[in-house]
Amino acid sequence: MQNSNSDNLQLATMRSRAFAYIIDDLIVSLIILFAYWDVVMASANNSGELFTLLATTLATPIMLLKVSYHTFFVWYFGATIGKMVTKIRVIDANHWGRVNIFQAFLRAVGRFFSEIFFYVGFLIGFFNDGRRTFHDFTGKTLVVNA
Repeated sequence: MQNSNSDNLQLATMRSRAFAYIIDDLIVSLIILFAYWDVVMASANNSGELFTLLATTLATPIMLLKVSYHTFFVWYFGATIGKMVTKIRVIDANHWGRVNIFQAFLRAVGRFFSEIFFYVGFLIGFFNDGRRTFHDFTGKTLVVNA
């Protein structure tokens, strides 16, 4: 499926991508906070206990929510809520159309790995012509202005 506006595609700026990242991370963090409010508040007075809670009890739910959130929104809408706010979207790098669910999943997993390995995967985007990050390469995607 060829995008009818493929002649007008422009790569999204790293600034708009970073702003979208912040919005999406705030959304996921708020969902986790509300879902685990009692657990978080019970350990809020002890920073060591809170860190242990994040590293053990909440690590899996956070990972699952992030991967699910990014997979669903990129596959179904072509953009996460943060990307919609910043007016950017994710497209297939080969045919410039919508991404399929497998591409969206691979991209979301790649994004998660980029985060846990000190954001090195995000830095890759500054050093190539397509501004493609590690997760763009894993999902075979591009991020463009909407």
